[in-house]
Amino acid sequence: MNIKADTINLSEGTIEEKREEIKSYFLQTFELEDKLFDLLKDEKSIYEQPNRLRHPLVFYYGHTATFFINKLMVSKIINKRINEKFEYTFAIGVDEMSWDDLSSQHYVWPEFDEVKKYREDVKNLVLDLIDNIQFTMPINWDSPMWIILMGIEHQNIHIETSSVLLRELEISHFIEEEPFSYCTKYSKQYPQNELVDVKGSEVVLQKDRQNPIYYGWDNEFSYHRSTIKDFKASKYLVSNGEFLEFVKDGGYSKLNYFSKDGLKWLDFTQAKMPTFWIKKDNEYYLRQINNIVPLPLNFPVDINVYEAEAFCKYKSEKLGFEVRLPTEDEYYRLYDYTKADEKESNIGLRYFNQTPVDMYKFDDFYDVVGNVWQWSITPMYPFDEFETHNAYDDFTTPTFDDKHALIKGGSFISLGNEKLKSARYAFRKHFFQHAGFRYVKSDNEYRTKLNDNVYETDELISQYCEFHYGEEFFNVKNFPKQSIELLKPYLENMDTKKALDLGCSVGRSTFELAKVFDNVLGIDFSANFINVGVKLIKYDNLTYKVRVEGELFDEKRVSLEDLGLEDTKNKVEFMQGDACNLKGLYSGYDLIFCSNLIDRLYYPQKFLEDIPNRVNNNGLLVLLSPYTWLEEYTPKDNWLGGFYKDNKEVKTIDTLKDSLKDRFELVDLKDVPFVIKETARKFQHSVSQMSIWRRVEK
Repeated sequence: MNIKADTINLSEGTIEEKREEIKSYFLQTFELEDKLFDLLKDEKSIYEQPNRLRHPLVFYYGHTATFFINKLMVSKIINKRINEKFEYTFAIGVDEMSWDDLSSQHYVWPEFDEVKKYREDVKNLVLDLIDNIQFTMPINWDSPMWIILMGIEHQNIHIETSSVLLRELEISHFIEEEPFSYCTKYSKQYPQNELVDVKGSEVVLQKDRQNPIYYGWDNEFSYHRSTIKDFKASKYLVSNGEFLEFVKDGGYSKLNYFSKDGLKWLDFTQAKMPTFWIKKDNEYYLRQINNIVPLPLNFPVDINVYEAEAFCKYKSEKLGFEVRLPTEDEYYRLYDYTKADEKESNIGLRYFNQTPVDMYKFDDFYDVVGNVWQWSITPMYPFDEFETHNAYDDFTTPTFDDKHALIKGGSFISLGNEKLKSARYAFRKHFFQHAGFRYVKSDNEYRTKLNDNVYETDELISQYCEFHYGEEFFNVKNFPKQSIELLKPYLENMDTKKALDLGCSVGRSTFELAKVFDNVLGIDFSANFINVGVKLIKYDNLTYKVRVEGELFDEKRVSLEDLGLEDTKNKVEFMQGDACNLKGLYSGYDLIFCSNLIDRLYYPQKFLEDIPNRVNNNGLLVLLSPYTWLEEYTPKDNWLGGFYKDNKEVKTIDTLKDSLKDRFELVDLKDVPFVIKETARKFQHSVSQMSIWRRVEK
């Protein structure tokens, strides 16, 4: 197939021209992903799990299609799902959190033909939307067509990440044909690397959400500037041959080369050489995506951050001075210095594999763009005025943890947004992503920890942190804590093994429930919110900023220990989820606690029909809400109250009683006031009604 590797210009052309261009782009991406999985010999192979930290391949085959539906639903572009079960089964689980936290239990994967049929249904729906959706030019963050492009660019990412997983799969699962183009300039010789001067200058990045020109992810927008001093960078990417010197010198057994986390990874994997190398009869071979060749010493090495850092320490010893991975800004300077956007490179599936490190010249350097991604020493962090997109608030925010390193430049299989200078992708340091590296000799300052606070650029997060963990105002007690205190008398004489805090926000009530329950799961739709709880578990404390007035902010710091919650963190877990479309495994709870949730759901009646199946007999369902129904959250036809029907008032509590009467008995009603601070002199004072329902068999 003829690959269009570049993403679409969103500022030029007519609406009809743009429809046709986007349609072609969408079809290419969808068909290319199918072609990638067609490399498998039979359908059974798609249920293999090439990496024990990742789902089986079938998850990724279904994931990109469900992504379209889930984002179109969130954006209210469509109001009906295609397959509700698929759209939670394939929704979440892409970026594993550590080496050993992905449990395969509870997963029953559907038949391949069902998934394939589902993908075809999604394709037809998206094609219809591209033809008929109303939008204006230029296409920007607020355009409904942006959501279609989000799905396409997300699929481009997964074409690459799935190719890495396929590369980890046993070779016997692949067809013998090679349907892509391959570079076969394999050699046992490799160029000797050297350090070459890069003249310093200012680095400036700026991207406008209202007129972005090209699609971009949330972390690319706003403004960034830094000043880079002169430095030296390696002429070539580190080749297999150069890295083989490290391997033969026993680099993997010299523990002083590895960081503390690197040593943990080394102990876990027992690695002795790069993952994609194979040693047989004292000869080395390279596993490419769907074939094995004698190790080309002139190709770039393919490794993770820990290995790259260790090599840099080894190389520093050999050279007699320090070399290290470049910072993100040093990469940008090298890009500008070599006018990389004007050069040809091994990117966009020109080949289905890597190429020699001395094949694509960028002035005095090679492979500034393409071939393999280049690891940087910089952790992912937000630019000034960072904002999340409402439809995908967890694209970047989970990576603001100083554990995800930025990769730059793209690889041979990078497409669309991935090819842009502005692209900012980050992966966990033990991750493999067709990524290699070059090294630098530099006096430029750098930091390996950039995320000491939560997201001080996100005012809503900070506001909710203050609401959950901050001060009390006007003699109104802390709402999450007080809600649990009022609930405690009703928990006597019942099982307290397992609780679900659904709509947990930033997590205070989840921690408070863990004072009573053995295990508490907090689920929220927003990854931004749950990441606050995750950070408190990991680091015990967090910093956030609250607005005083105008552009003035106060910095606040809170810790579990100060709140008397230190002993709860081993009993608490946080997950992202949709209360109207929960996975089947979330069941068997002694308590389901839903605080200020129900009037923010897009389909609350569906929630009420589903939730009884998840509460144990004699268990409790607790609903708190001020019943502030708004069309921006819930279509008016889905409101549970706050309207007239047949000339009679309909109140939410009456709808709740009617909806829950067959499975629950109403135990009690209580009013729980709360205050949300917006600025030093502006507060919201509201009152939630707490309804307590006991699950009974009738």
